[in-house]
Amino acid sequence: MKKLSATAMILVMFAMIGCSTSLDTYRDKEPHLKLEEFFNGELVAYGMVQDYSGEVIQRFRVDLVGSWEGNEGVLDETFYYADGREQKRIWYITKTAPDQYEGRASDVEGVAKGKVAGNVLNWSYVLNIELDGEPFSVKLDDWLYLVDEDNMINRTHMYKYGINVGEITLYIGKK
Repeated sequence: MKKLSATAMILVMFAMIGCSTSLDTYRDKEPHLKLEEFFNGELVAYGMVQDYSGEVIQRFRVDLVGSWEGNEGVLDETFYYADGREQKRIWYITKTAPDQYEGRASDVEGVAKGKVAGNVLNWSYVLNIELDGEPFSVKLDDWLYLVDEDNMINRTHMYKYGINVGEITLYIGKK
C-alpha cells in the first residue's frame, strides 16, 4: 500500500510540474490591455531581480517614456540600480495584428514576440546581459498583468539552457 501511495505522489508531482497557466486563461479579464495606451507618456517602475534560489540580487527603479504613432511605439527606459549603475534601453514596438506585438532593443537578440489576452501580455525573447563582466544571454518568459488603467505588475522568469536561473518582479505605474 505504501509503495502505491509513493508512486501516486510522484505521478501527481510530475503532473503539477507539467501544468502552467495558459494565456487564454485571461482572455475575458478586464480591463483589456493595449500597449499603445498603457505605455504612452511617463511611467515609473520599481523592481528586483532574484537568482534561482530566490535571493534578491538586485533592486532598481526605471523611468519610462512611451510614445506611439499608429502601430509603431517607442519605449525609452532608464534603469537606476541600487548599486549605483545606470542603464538605458530603448524598445521599438510594432503592433503586428490585433493583440500581437513585436519588440526590438539593442540588447535583445532578434525580435521579442508578444501576445495579449484580456489584461495580460506574454512576451518571449532573449536578452543579452553582463554577468561578472562577461556577456550572458538569457531567455525571458515575461508576463505583464494590467491591474487597472494606471498600474501593472510584471513577472519574468529567466532561463539558460532551459533551466530557471532567476526571476524579475516589477511594478509599473503611470506618473
